[in-house]
Amino acid sequence: MSKKQKKISIIIYVSLIVILTVLAFVVPAPENKETIQDTMADGVLHNINKVSLFGLLDVNPGLISAFMVTGIILLFALIVRIFVIPRFKMVPFKFQILLEQLVGFFDNLASSNSPKHNKFLSLYIFGAGCYIFVGTIFELFGIQVIATNGNSITLPAPLADINGAIAIGCLSYLVIMFGGIVANKAKGVLLTLKEFSLPISMSFRLFGALLSGMLVSELVYYYVGLSFVLPVIVGILFTLIHALVQAYVLTMLTALFYGEVSEVHPKKEKLKKALKRQKLEEEVLGEAK
Repeated sequence: MSKKQKKISIIIYVSLIVILTVLAFVVPAPENKETIQDTMADGVLHNINKVSLFGLLDVNPGLISAFMVTGIILLFALIVRIFVIPRFKMVPFKFQILLEQLVGFFDNLASSNSPKHNKFLSLYIFGAGCYIFVGTIFELFGIQVIATNGNSITLPAPLADINGAIAIGCLSYLVIMFGGIVANKAKGVLLTLKEFSLPISMSFRLFGALLSGMLVSELVYYYVGLSFVLPVIVGILFTLIHALVQAYVLTMLTALFYGEVSEVHPKKEKLKKALKRQKLEEEVLGEAK
C-alpha cells in the first residue's frame, strides 16, 4: 500500500469516527417500552418477554436460539459430509486444512487425557465445543423476534439461559460418568460421584460468562448514545473471546475428568505380586552379577 493510499484510508477512518460520534449526540434516543432494570432482569429470568413456540406454548427465547443453533450445525455438518469430505485431496485445500486441524485438536485433547478410552470422548468434546462456539456467536447476528407481549427482542445465546447451561453441564457430567463405568464399572461411578460439584461449576461458569456478555450488550444497545461505536468493541470482547474461551474450558475440563475416572487402577493384590516379582528379578540379577 502506497503512502497516498494509507493517508486516504486514515482520513476515511477518522471521518467515520467523527460522523458516528456526532450522530451519538445528535440522534434522539428512541422511547423504550421497558426500563433498563426490566431489560436486565428479563435477561436473567426471562419472565417478561416470552416467545410463542409454533403457537403451542410460550417459552424462553433461549430455547428458540437453541433449536436454531442445533439446526444450523446439523445442516452445515450434512453439507460438509455430502459435498466437501468426498472431495478431500492428498494436497489439502484451505477448508480441508481448517477442518483437519479442528478435528485433530479435539482428538489430541481426548487422547492426551484418556489414552485408552478416548473414541467417544473425542466425538463428544468436538460436538460440545462447536455447539458452545456457534451458540455464543449466534447472538452477534441480532435476529429479531416478536415476543408474546408485543415487544421486539433479540434472540440471545442459548447458553445465556440457565436451563441451557445446566443441560450441557449435566450432560458433560454424565459423559464423564459413562467413561468411568466403561473403564472401572461400579468403581467408576464412585470416582465420578466424588466430583458432585462438577456439573454445578460447569453450568454456572458457562452461564455467568455468557450472561455477562449479553447484559453488557443490552446495556450498550439500550442507550442510543453508546450504540454507534461501542457494539463493535463489546461484540469482540464479550462474544468472540467468550466463544473461544468457554468452548476450550468446558472441553478441557470434560476431557480431564473423563481421563481421571477412566484410568484403570490395578488391584492391590496384583500390584503386590508385581512388586514381589520385580524384587525377585532384581535379586536374581544382583546374584548373577
